[in-house]
Amino acid sequence: MRTPPGPVPVAGGTAELLADADRDGSWVLLVNDTPQSHVDLEDPAHLEFEYVRRMGHVLDLAAEPGIPLDVVHLGGGALTLPRYVATTRPGSRQRVVEIDQPLTDLVRDHLPLPRNARIRVRAADAREALESMRGASADAVVTDVFAGARTPGHLTTVEFAAEVAHVLRPGGVYAANVADGPPLRFARAQAATLRTAFRHVCLLAEPGILRGRRFGNLVAVASDAELPLAALSRACARDPMPSRVVDGAELDRFTGTAQPVHDAEATPSPEPPEGVFSR
Repeated sequence: MRTPPGPVPVAGGTAELLADADRDGSWVLLVNDTPQSHVDLEDPAHLEFEYVRRMGHVLDLAAEPGIPLDVVHLGGGALTLPRYVATTRPGSRQRVVEIDQPLTDLVRDHLPLPRNARIRVRAADAREALESMRGASADAVVTDVFAGARTPGHLTTVEFAAEVAHVLRPGGVYAANVADGPPLRFARAQAATLRTAFRHVCLLAEPGILRGRRFGNLVAVASDAELPLAALSRACARDPMPSRVVDGAELDRFTGTAQPVHDAEATPSPEPPEGVFSR
């Protein structure tokens, strides 16, 4: 692997790859000095960021262990989850949509993908790319898209959720990174929005975030089939920073009077407080 350069210009500002001093063979992708991705080249199955680990649990439970999946990743970054799936489910076919081509070039030039990984990266807007995909062509869709530090509004709506449901096969699963803080209006609205397109929805998050004590990442999970709630709960409880699964009546209470968001009134996710995600 070539030594990564210093900060380089990308569509979102500047990006840089830094070696993780705490873990040999690991790298952190910074975008505008904010950690965006973590990659362990020696062990791609290692997921450092807690919310990414929770998304990994969702993908682990999307099918029996080792069975290849067709996965769509909206948002690429350093391709952490595509590497994870390629390693844990060899033979999986993965489509990645990352609008920032210079960012993808930096990652591919300096962080090689696992051998025989079937990962195709496309430079495009995430929603436009999703709308161009065939129906029932994916087993899982994962959304982790940020413009600056906010999820674009057009990826948070009823119409977008309907497109995700269209691309998923029967029984397929959707997982989305939802960044929010007190009073969690955005997360509550996202739960209400996903319920318009999917029969089963849950949230994965640390208790402190759910109680509105701080800003952080929740993971929204949705499917037309019953979700493996017990297995998800066990996996999340075993993590270094345990999280909870919120579903059913508890999700009803969490969502409260929040209304689904439509394209006409969509806004980006909240701006994180200064210093929350920066190194």
